[in-house]
Order: sequence, then structure tokens, then C-alpha cells
Amino acid sequence: MAFSRRDFLKRTCCTAAAGFAAASFNRFGLVNALAQSSQDYKALVCVFLFGGNDSNNMIVPLSSAGYASYQQIRSVLALPQASLLPIAPPSAGSFGFHPRFTEMQALFSQQHLAVLANVGTLVRPTTRSQLQQGGAKLPRNLFSHDDQQAQMQTATLTAGNGDTGWAGRTADRIQSIYGASFPIIISLAGTNIFCEGLSARAIQSSGDPTRLLSGFGNSAESQSRMAALQNLLTFDTGVSLIQAASSTTTNALQDSKALADALAARPAMATVFPNSGLGNQLKQVAQIISVRSALGLQRQIFFVSIGGFDTHSDQLVAQNSLFTQLSQAMNAFYQATVEMSAASQVTTFTLSDFSRTYAPDSTSGTDHAWGGHHLIMGGAVKGGDFYGTFPTLALAGPDDSSDEGRWIPTTSLDQYAGTLANWFGVPTADVPTIFPNLPSFSNQLLNFVV
Repeated sequence: MAFSRRDFLKRTCCTAAAGFAAASFNRFGLVNALAQSSQDYKALVCVFLFGGNDSNNMIVPLSSAGYASYQQIRSVLALPQASLLPIAPPSAGSFGFHPRFTEMQALFSQQHLAVLANVGTLVRPTTRSQLQQGGAKLPRNLFSHDDQQAQMQTATLTAGNGDTGWAGRTADRIQSIYGASFPIIISLAGTNIFCEGLSARAIQSSGDPTRLLSGFGNSAESQSRMAALQNLLTFDTGVSLIQAASSTTTNALQDSKALADALAARPAMATVFPNSGLGNQLKQVAQIISVRSALGLQRQIFFVSIGGFDTHSDQLVAQNSLFTQLSQAMNAFYQATVEMSAASQVTTFTLSDFSRTYAPDSTSGTDHAWGGHHLIMGGAVKGGDFYGTFPTLALAGPDDSSDEGRWIPTTSLDQYAGTLANWFGVPTADVPTIFPNLPSFSNQLLNFVV
């Protein structure tokens, strides 16, 4: 297999840093004394639900007719009506959250959480009639986990999966306005295409982004070995790929140390996070946001994730656990932003491969589908309501791409992500340069944030 220069550098750095992964090519050194104030700070936090979240059980109609239809079609997957947590979005009627969404229900009622209904990858607006007649231009490899995960992260839907993510391209665009020496993008969930840009680089860590190379402690011997390694990284080999890889590793060490130093000087946070994988990732995000001024950053993008949503069987049991983790972790993170007086500056949102079929399969699970509902949280969010268009929940109905309840998205990923990028600071005229399918939609930017 042939590797690109970017692949070579990423793999070289991952090997050398033993889990720290790729970091910025920009030298951090000391915090720039002329760095802009963080008063204009904004952060986007992506929570990716890997596997394809069945949002049909995340949000359930509570009207008499709506619930009766839901109960009949969902059959063994139907949640008891009395167990659902009622919410009353003014624009959409009566609905209920999943029983494990206690914290999300409270945030929705307090208008800190909104729902964007029936979002998915769309090249252009598509109808059931166009699908049946073969006239629809569709995203590549619909219903494929790998392809749809990549497309949700890149917004590149037809010609392969792309080399850059929409977060990376967003960072590329705003770096000249809000740039800093420290990387703008940080993943706490390993290496991913979401964070890849052309000029802006990311710290991508599967563990602690402040940890130096493994095998180097505080002993005199370890410090000597570290000094020797750093000396080796300064050698001019004359081979451009090796020099670039050495620079990447050097910058990874500098960035991790700068972050560790900044975090060591901060006071402890009072907010208690759940001891879960997602809870610990979001706790790290909160800690990094808390030292935004020390790092000289006005803009940051974070990527965290939780897996297990590929629920082909035993879905009710799996979602009880997954939604508990999601609700508790997102709520703790929101409370942490309040503690930091940054709630209105941080917008958290979910992505997932796709939703799942409305009709269950034969093993108390669901199959791969298309459009699904997503959560948007933060002080700048116009919460307590639904945005977009909720699908008609009828098999073979106007929004069904099949006869099993695979909803044709009524809001595109480009509209969803483009709105977030615009809030983040990308000028309105530049948003279509990041999201190539956006010009196909008449209502390009949505109104769920202020």
C-alpha cells in the first residue's frame, strides 16, 4: 500500500510518541505575549456516537395517535409510554426523551439543549419519488459504517471520503483570524479524519494529551535519555520526510509539555464528572478549556466519542447503558462550562454514522438507516425546541427511503455543520467553501444558535 506524505508523518509520529499521535507543525514554545484575549473565545465540541444511533428511541412522539403508531411499528422495541420523559418543543408538539435522558430533559427544559431533527448526508434535497424513479443523486455507499462515519466527519459525499475533515477545514479558514501557536483542534478519541486540515494541525490522542513519550519518567536516567532523543531530533539528515517527522515529534513534545504546564497551574474544578469513557474525555476537554487564556487561544475544536451504537440485537439493554453515559457526561460538561463562565462560548453537538430502521429486525435490534436526530447543547443554543423537520413516522411513507423506516434526511449535514462553523467564526460567504454541497440547499444556515 502506498502512503501519502501526510500518512507517513502521522504514522511516524504515532510510533515515536507511543499514543500521543499527530500534533501541530507550528512551534509552540512559550505562550505568545501578544496573543489575543480569550474574551472572544468560542469552542465546538463534537460528540461522535459510533455505530449508528437509533434516535427513533431517543425521541418518541407522545400524542395519542403518534405513540399508538410508534408502539405498533416498533413492536418489541417500543418503550412504555409512562417511562418516557416528556418534553414540549413549541414548534413540534408533544414528545418524550428516552427514560435514561433525565439530565437531557432538564437541560432541554432550561433551554440549554435543542434537537435538530432528521439530519443526514445529502448531496441535494431528495424525495421518495426521486429515489423510486432513480433520479436522486446520493451519497456514496449509504448504510456503510466506514463510509458514513467518514462522510459525517468530512462532508465529502460523492468522490471518495476526502483527505480533510470539516473541522480541519474550518480551522484552516479561521486560523488567520484567530490563530495561535498552540493547535486549535484536539481529539481525545484517537486519530480521525474530522480533525485533518491542510494547514491547521491537530493534537490527536487516545489517552492523556499531556503525557510525554512512554518510558520517560522523572529519574535522572530517564531525563538523560529524553535529552538524547531531543538532541537526535535536531540533526539535519538531509531527507525531507525524516526532517518533517522529526519536527512533528518535537512539536508534539513541546505542545504536550506546554499543555501539562498550563493545566498544572489551574485550580481544581468543582464539577464532578461520571467515571465513564465519555465522561473522562469530556472532563479533559473541560480542563483544557479552563486554561484557554494561558494557551493564548480564542478558538478551539474538540472531538470525543462513545461507541456501541451498532445495535443489531438487544437494543433496549444497550441503549439503557449508552444513553445513561451520554446524558450524564454531557450534563456534567455543560455544568463545567457554567463553572468556568464559558457556557455561552461552548457549543456541544452530536454526530453519528446514521440512524436505524424504524421497524425492528428479528433479534430485537435494528438495521442501518439514514436520517436521525441530533443534540445541540450550550448557552448560545436556542434550546427547548426542535429544529428542522420531523419525519413522518410511517413505513413506506413520504419520508421513508425503503419500506422499513429509513428516513430520508430533511436537513443536510452541510446545513447542520455549516451553521456551527458560521457561529464559530467562519464568514457566511466562506461557509460553502468548506461544505461543497451547501449551495444545493435554499436555507443554507439554520437558526438554532445565536
